[in-house]
Amino acid sequence: MLLLHQRRPLHDLPDNPEAYDAVLADVVEQALARLTPEGNLEHPDCVDDIGDTSLGLTSLLVLARERTKDPRLPEAVRRSLGFHLRERVYTEDNPGYPNLRIVNSGLPYARYVLEAGAHPIGDWPSTVWALLQAVNILDAPHGLVDADQRARLLDVARGYWRWLTEAAFFNPQEAGNQAVGCVVGGLMLARHLPQEQGESVRSRALALYTGKIRAHRVRDRGALLPPEHRGAYDNNYGPISLSFLAQAHRVSGEEMFAEDGDVLARYLDARLTNGGFDNGGPRYSEQHSGFESVLGLRYFGHRIGSDLGRYRGDTRWGRHAVKPDGGVDGHFAWMLVWQIQDATRWHRTPSAEPVRHQLRSGTVSVAFDDRMTPSVVEAAGTYFLPAAVNRQHGFGPVLDGFVFCRPMGEVRVRDVRTEGLAAKLVTKPVVGRDHVLRHVRSLYVTDGTSLWTTVAVERLPGEPYLLAGLPYAADDGDRVRRTAEGVVASAGTLRLTHPAEQSAEHFDARAELTQEQAAFALAADPRGYGNPDEGWRHLVSSTALEAGPVADAPDDLHVFAVRYGTEGPLTVSVDRAGEQLNVRTAHFTAVIGAADTRGEPELTVRAVNT
Repeated sequence: MLLLHQRRPLHDLPDNPEAYDAVLADVVEQALARLTPEGNLEHPDCVDDIGDTSLGLTSLLVLARERTKDPRLPEAVRRSLGFHLRERVYTEDNPGYPNLRIVNSGLPYARYVLEAGAHPIGDWPSTVWALLQAVNILDAPHGLVDADQRARLLDVARGYWRWLTEAAFFNPQEAGNQAVGCVVGGLMLARHLPQEQGESVRSRALALYTGKIRAHRVRDRGALLPPEHRGAYDNNYGPISLSFLAQAHRVSGEEMFAEDGDVLARYLDARLTNGGFDNGGPRYSEQHSGFESVLGLRYFGHRIGSDLGRYRGDTRWGRHAVKPDGGVDGHFAWMLVWQIQDATRWHRTPSAEPVRHQLRSGTVSVAFDDRMTPSVVEAAGTYFLPAAVNRQHGFGPVLDGFVFCRPMGEVRVRDVRTEGLAAKLVTKPVVGRDHVLRHVRSLYVTDGTSLWTTVAVERLPGEPYLLAGLPYAADDGDRVRRTAEGVVASAGTLRLTHPAEQSAEHFDARAELTQEQAAFALAADPRGYGNPDEGWRHLVSSTALEAGPVADAPDDLHVFAVRYGTEGPLTVSVDRAGEQLNVRTAHFTAVIGAADTRGEPELTVRAVNT
């Protein structure tokens, strides 16, 4: 089963001026063929997310007119802009809308759906989007838009801003991308207002960002992030927030947007696999944005010096929003305008700087969560997620249904790169059901093709095994598909187990059900509104790779050794030399030393010359 939304890396799409001119030419032809006598440019099947769509196509026609001087476009712009101003600007409160601070304000807003009271909850973001479409049109050189219509649009845009920031509660869905987008709209609007009014709107926009967004950032993996639907990060909306931060910096020059964008970009870079796969979020687990992410990934990838464009986007939306029949939709059109206007080029090489929450080399990568437990392991094009045992999720030693991966104290990390090898040692204090404090030392070593994982822990009573992951997805180049297989070897016994029970709480990788579908089935609220990350945490058991201990290990230790990415036997020997632990394989030797004066573990890794 193919994962529907994770397709090709976004930097694979040509982004030169000629490519964008071809995109705009296609939009123009579709729009001119669709334009109704009333001036409507909405797709015939558009029902929701409708309040900004015709105006969005108008903004693309304005940009195309600026670039091509197509003589057909002035009349189309005049008619379509007239339609929006006449038919899509609402000033009477939407019945049932719960987020108003001032009722019957008479201020204009955009509706998520047209029918009064049908689904008013989306009116706030729809109004943000309509404001952004409007300011893009206002940014066009004078003469491209009828002067009277432009004046009316400016008045509506000013009203949109006031409705968003005065009449309604700010950011009622607690969605970072919507909130930062609103700030961007204010910053762009301010440039079109008389000086005193413009400065007031700009100051208000900056104050909203610092007081309502920046002050409420959520920490994950050491980074402070704009919260998204009450979570730290969503792999669909996070990159969209990054694009908004890029535009905020472009139009305002305020350094805080660049600083916060750098933080979000480095966080995304760390959690993103080499192949561009990512999963997790409080709104969607596997649905990925497309062109809406390009500006932020490209802009901040260049700033931090890493290949953020490897992010696998929804390439059905690679250029602009589309309906199921492939027809263009004006929703989110402002982001296409901005990415065309921005001249930043993709940074296409990985950052060489070691990162605490990531190990990456060649075609191998490991992304670590906040507890320094792998959240995704990638090798040989296969993506392994944390497996579930007895409602506990992770990678680590298991004894009697207890997974030793949750830290009870400070987690120490040491990175080493040498002789074509990249290594990371994670030392984690853990407490089991017997209340004994143990130290789990997990060594990850890669040559860019294979990943060796060696885990040592003080000897456990009974018969422990290593929980080594859930094979979940595989990269076939153009798409990511579901899988229940992976190339894995162990120096001990190795088995792939599947849940004995068949229910929502037991995830069998052989089934067609995706992780997101399973997560939503366990979430408290309906799909699209429930938190899939929270739902996934209710998983009781899953398909799991289980590796037995290495036979030849020091008497006081259990040692487990697994290799991902290449076939063939795996031989690992582990012995002590005083306080040092020596790990030997056919490809490398590693020495895990005693802690230094700061309590940090020593690590030496050397390639074996063959």
